[in-house]
Amino acid sequence: APATAPILASQVHVAAYAAFRMPATHAALSRVLGDLAERGLAPRSLLDLGGGTGAAAWAAAGAFSSLESVTVLDQVEDALALGRDLVRQAPSEVLAGATFARAVAGEWPQQQADLVTVSYVLSELDERAQEALVADAMQRGRSVVVAEPGTPDGYARVLRVRSAMLAAGWTIIGPCPHADECPLVGSDWCHFAARVNRSAEHRRLKGAELSYEDEKFSWVAAARPEVAEPLAVQPHSGRILRHPLKRKGFVEFHVCRPDGTAGREVVSKKAGERYRAARDAEWGDTLP
Repeated sequence: APATAPILASQVHVAAYAAFRMPATHAALSRVLGDLAERGLAPRSLLDLGGGTGAAAWAAAGAFSSLESVTVLDQVEDALALGRDLVRQAPSEVLAGATFARAVAGEWPQQQADLVTVSYVLSELDERAQEALVADAMQRGRSVVVAEPGTPDGYARVLRVRSAMLAAGWTIIGPCPHADECPLVGSDWCHFAARVNRSAEHRRLKGAELSYEDEKFSWVAAARPEVAEPLAVQPHSGRILRHPLKRKGFVEFHVCRPDGTAGREVVSKKAGERYRAARDAEWGDTLP
């Protein structure tokens, strides 16, 4: 159910979130924004709506050498205060100079940015508020990234965002290699995973034994046509939807294809350099 009050309602809640969730959120967003950077997206300004402690800001600073300014807006002052503390000693000048400002959804200050991020926020809102937030993000940004938990519900929210982006005439720049209906609707859900290394303290806090965890997430990114056009110079070969099966002499992938279908693709040793690239490819990458 949507939240009727801020999820992070106190300093204790904020500290718990930072310890439990921020590393995983940062890992997921680093994977997403790194993918877009590889495609050539090079924003100079970032606006993170509902950004809390700043996971997206850290991920963006790591992904985009072009970044010159960062603004994080959130309604929870305690989260913003922690975000300010975290960036104070950041090695990145852009991060160290980031603005963390309190603002309520629907009452954001008038601000534009090359890239607007909305990550792990929509689940806290009802459907009408979700639509309003995404529309607001698109009014402010030249490109927009939305990330949600990699669950069927998170995927459903991302699908609605994708439809709104396409209806507005924007170009999808990730993860989809096409603008047709998602071929997984009704049978599966599109999601990916980012590996998070756990420190000893992180393992203790979570009561975990493994030295890592896999954060599953769903995402969509789109840009205004004039921003997206240069990114399409290299054709998109398809998106890997599951862990590849690496066998002797070949690699088998489950792939979302540029023609709007999803299915099996095999790269054999006979493919030479492409096969060597396929051996290194992982779930969520583009097909070599």
